[in-house]
Amino acid sequence: MLPNTGKLAGRTLFITGASRGIGKAIALKAARDGANVVIAAKTAQPHPKLPGTIYTAAEEIQAAGGKALPCVVDIRDENQISNAVEQAVKKFGGIDILINNASAINLTGTVETPMKKVDLMLGINLRGTYLTSKLCIPYLLKSKNPHILNLSPPLNLNPVWFKNHTAYTMAKYGMSMCVLGMAEEFRGSIAVNALWPKTAIQTAAMDMLGGSGISKQCRKVDIIADAAYSILNKPTTYTGNFTIDEDILRAEGISDFDTYAVVPGHPLLPDFFLDSDPEEVKKQMVDEGENRGKLSLIVTVNNQDKSDSDLERIPLRRMVSLNSMNGAQAVGDDAGVWYIDLKNGPGSAGFGEPPNGEADVIMTLDGVDFIKMFKGQLKPTMAFMSGKLKIKGDMTLAIKMEKMMTMMTSKL
Repeated sequence: MLPNTGKLAGRTLFITGASRGIGKAIALKAARDGANVVIAAKTAQPHPKLPGTIYTAAEEIQAAGGKALPCVVDIRDENQISNAVEQAVKKFGGIDILINNASAINLTGTVETPMKKVDLMLGINLRGTYLTSKLCIPYLLKSKNPHILNLSPPLNLNPVWFKNHTAYTMAKYGMSMCVLGMAEEFRGSIAVNALWPKTAIQTAAMDMLGGSGISKQCRKVDIIADAAYSILNKPTTYTGNFTIDEDILRAEGISDFDTYAVVPGHPLLPDFFLDSDPEEVKKQMVDEGENRGKLSLIVTVNNQDKSDSDLERIPLRRMVSLNSMNGAQAVGDDAGVWYIDLKNGPGSAGFGEPPNGEADVIMTLDGVDFIKMFKGQLKPTMAFMSGKLKIKGDMTLAIKMEKMMTMMTSKL
């Protein structure tokens, strides 16, 4: 771990998305120096699935030795950002550092991505980063050692990082393009850099995407916090860099990275957009590339319009018997088409084409992974990211499908 030096004492950080995850970790690292932290995030009330609020984060920051200003901010809203900036200047006298951390993710293809999701990602990742920077820059220019740090990747134009989620890549690269442009625009006045992890980082978002077991392939948020701390203590001449957390910390003399691992010694999942060997992401994601199953299945799924009680009555035993599974072994030796109909009548499941018309979603995947999805061990989104799952139709319905399959099979 990188030790604190006290150099951020009294400095004011404006951090978007700081109520949890990476944003909060950077805030706590700075707080141990005695820094002031503006927590600019949306979560004012406890979220049913995500930990923390701006107020619980403020309590942690103060307990760590810093001062905190929690502000309810949707970074798509110019007035909310402007008000938070004004509150920060009034309370702390200025802004020295901006961390553009807030981000939205939706890993679906062009046809499957609703425009609402496209607008959300562009609105938060690109426009939100640009707008927050624009409103903070007049105050950053008054600081002695101002920094803007965006949590965004190098601008890697390898098509492998576009083909499965063009909208997300465009939105995330928008943050990186802000670094490219603003670093040159404000060279000599404000340091503008990007920071990206070499491996997957354990956060609530990763847990939701990856499902059970993904955390052991991740590093903790502390590695990003330490790397950010190193960058923020550099002079403004250090600008225009697209940095990787591990590289930054190696330059600081750190060589033992097991301390950052959720499970020391366990193989780690490479993060997106870094492709010394881009296929490595596919090989390692979810189950580290092990593919024990030989059964290939096409799961045909009709849209759902059922209550929980209706779903419980669907005869899934015709399709899968969880009691007879050993590890990740599928029932039956034949590849083929299985259907689950959650739209017509009481619902049905079985072998062959759906009896009630065309499917809304067709999912193609290996038999081992199919069983993992039924057991809640593999989420469709993560399988899709890794290339294990091919989807034709509405990805949103496929994700709903996974939740329903987990609920129904838990009754078996």
